[in-house]
Amino acid sequence: MTINELLDELENLVVDAQRLVFTNKCIIKEDDLMRLIDGLRKELPQTIKSAEDVIHNKEKILDDARTEATKIVEQAKDYGTRMTTESEIVNQARIQAKEIMDKTIEHTDDLKKDSMNYANQVFDHLITNLSDILQVVHNAKGSLNDDQIEKPQAAPPTVPQKKK
Repeated sequence: MTINELLDELENLVVDAQRLVFTNKCIIKEDDLMRLIDGLRKELPQTIKSAEDVIHNKEKILDDARTEATKIVEQAKDYGTRMTTESEIVNQARIQAKEIMDKTIEHTDDLKKDSMNYANQVFDHLITNLSDILQVVHNAKGSLNDDQIEKPQAAPPTVPQKKK
């Protein structure tokens, strides 16, 4: 199950739980709650790994773009050197090399910006999910603690009085 599915199931567990009269408390089966918490514990490392993969892929994309940019620049330089015999050709090569370099830099900047935006979205999503999980766990713990505090205590036995 995904984190969102586990959170939905946890929410349903609370919503469908038996309510205590005149309170905002409910009774939740411990086994069901523990099963969902265990599922969240198993799913969180996978979600964190996905976020780390995004970061690693971002760096690879940027490195590939830089390598491609360097290669294109080198090709443009080589082309320009071969065409030095005529000034018009040389000027055209410089213009094309500059255009290629400008496009490559723009493309690299766009890739970097997109990668950063995607990484931030993943982290924001992860933070939201972790906050939701933490809030649900705190609520469940508080509910369990409140239930134990509010358990009615048995009244002391009464002693029958003798009739006069």
